[in-house]
Amino acid sequence: MSPAQQRGLALWAALLSGVVCLGFLPLSRLVSVGVLLMLLGLILTFWTVASRRAQHDVTLCLDSLPEATYRQPVVLVCGDLPLTCMQPSPVLTVTQGCWIHVKDHQDLEQAARQVLWLRPDWGRQLSVMVSVCPQKHADSERLTRRLLALRWQISQLRKETGHAVPLVLNGQVGSALAKETLWQAAIPGEGVKVWCESSAPSSIAAWVATGGSPAMQQQVLMNSLMNWFHQHVNAVFMDENPDIPVIAPGAVLWGIGPILAGTLTTSTWTAWLSRHTAMQQVAGWQPVATNSTVISPFPDFILPLLPEGRGLTPRGRAFRCALGIFTLAAIAALLSSGWNNRQLLQRVSFDITRYDRIPMHDFGPKADAVAVLRDDAAELDDYARNGVPARMSLGLYQGERLRMPVLDAIRSWAPPPPPPKPQPKPKPLPKIVRLDSMSLFDSGKSALKSGSTKWLVNSLVGVKAKPGWLIVVSGHTDNTGNPQRNQTLSLKRAAAVRDWMRDTGDVPESCFAVQGYGASRPVATNDTPEGRALNRRVEISLVPQASACQLPGNPKALSQDDDVSQHNGE
Repeated sequence: MSPAQQRGLALWAALLSGVVCLGFLPLSRLVSVGVLLMLLGLILTFWTVASRRAQHDVTLCLDSLPEATYRQPVVLVCGDLPLTCMQPSPVLTVTQGCWIHVKDHQDLEQAARQVLWLRPDWGRQLSVMVSVCPQKHADSERLTRRLLALRWQISQLRKETGHAVPLVLNGQVGSALAKETLWQAAIPGEGVKVWCESSAPSSIAAWVATGGSPAMQQQVLMNSLMNWFHQHVNAVFMDENPDIPVIAPGAVLWGIGPILAGTLTTSTWTAWLSRHTAMQQVAGWQPVATNSTVISPFPDFILPLLPEGRGLTPRGRAFRCALGIFTLAAIAALLSSGWNNRQLLQRVSFDITRYDRIPMHDFGPKADAVAVLRDDAAELDDYARNGVPARMSLGLYQGERLRMPVLDAIRSWAPPPPPPKPQPKPKPLPKIVRLDSMSLFDSGKSALKSGSTKWLVNSLVGVKAKPGWLIVVSGHTDNTGNPQRNQTLSLKRAAAVRDWMRDTGDVPESCFAVQGYGASRPVATNDTPEGRALNRRVEISLVPQASACQLPGNPKALSQDDDVSQHNGE
């Protein structure tokens, strides 16, 4: 994936993160912004690390790589190759595939990572060929360590990329007798076949039969190479090791060709031949000087047997990544929308249950609960009229089925009866003042006797007339004597008390009403002296009357308070 495509994916991920965090997450706006900033930081960090890693991993000059749509096998070649085999570029593209040379001082895993960075879709068509020329190694232990290192790198490459990355082992020696390169390949399921540049592939028996004595001599040398290769190379990759997984080669090649440049006169190959055969004494088979420059070609015939790429193009890969990011964002949005709708259902359902549980006569809490329901109804009505917000949308909104239960609960609300109007405080009726007639008058007389003033003053202290009140003075007698005379006497005595109050307090005569009842309204029995004494009385009381105590020409009624104050002043 190119850097431009990576930047586009980073921007796409940032955009979707903003939509999900600010539009769907069931969090407060401040927390959502914090989560968004954290995600943006992670995206920026990932993109920066990936870019720097790609820059630091550059070890090969791969300007001549085929295009990204190239789908033929691509083989990373490491190990022993002729010095001038792939100069100046490490990339060699042939009809059947592409060879990429990884030099000894370069790390195989790092080189493969660089190739996949430039061509991300080549993972399925990538293979590794380890080439070993026994004539170039003087120390077998050093060769074993190098091969173990390659085994570790290939296992790590498989683990990181997730691809099989087939392994091809290639053993090659040079001989002065060889006019062209002879290959023999062991491929699982096909046995060992002979490959020559000048003839079609055939079995070993057919090749020896048609080649005669030279073919027989070369086959003897080839068998020795196979034995050495199995002991010093195959075993390194196939032996059980608790630290490194076994890597079984997909194909094993052995080649005899013209003399290789850089071969040693004394090597592990020479020592092995000395111990096991006498072929080093045969003219033309032994290694020669190191200044030989004949070049041996690559085994191109093996390329069609290696896996070809079926991966996506970079654009398709970028589209797939973008689709994956969108899928994750859509899942997060759906989960958030579902959670928000669940919270809405729980909240409104709880409000309805709480309202139903409060008894109707508990007016205070019931009013608070119905106020909450009205807020819920307003919210649901707003969603119905103006559309559901994004954080509850995506087809998961469930609030519509709550509208009627909320409205039904609100309709069931019965407001408390209005408080009763305060009744006007009844005007206190003034107490009735009763005066003993014998204390005020002589028997049978209606004129106030001397000394009666103090009785009148003491008895009238509690009588307070107000505007609109009439001062009623009524006289009463016992049943002794003539009833008519008693009636007249009671009226005269009431009038005498009225006259005293009028003259003493300067109260208009319109404030008074004088009545004489005689013996008609006794308050006690007349059969006893004590009862008759109680019935002989003068009563003073106040009676409401709108026009009472009005002075001529002045609508304002005279208050008895003024009268009493004037009287007290005297």
